[in-house]
Amino acid sequence: MKLRCVIALRFFKDTKCFGPGIAELIEGIEELKSLRASAKRMGMAYSKAWRIVHECEEKLGFKLLTLSTGGKNGGGAEVTEEGKKLLTRYREMEKALNETAEIMLKSWEKEDNEAGGQQAP
Repeated sequence: MKLRCVIALRFFKDTKCFGPGIAELIEGIEELKSLRASAKRMGMAYSKAWRIVHECEEKLGFKLLTLSTGGKNGGGAEVTEEGKKLLTRYREMEKALNETAEIMLKSWEKEDNEAGGQQAP
């Protein structure tokens, strides 16, 4: 069986402040223009999504979203420029780390095949 590696990237200050879940939530908000809709699509309660975003913003020191309350046209959410920049950098780093891991796995597989021995993880 061929191994594959998937890197789950998380950013920390004192504690975790950004990772795969908040990244997915923000991508959903960019697409759906709604925190509630993005949370629902992930199977997450709105209150939990709001709490995660709020805690992340506090730790990072900048807003990820601008929220508008309901009314005639309903509420909505927009990802801030800082939020978009963080998400882009996060996805770039995640991609680079996964590509590097894949290169290392292929290198190990080649070494094992050349040695004619058992494949090591």
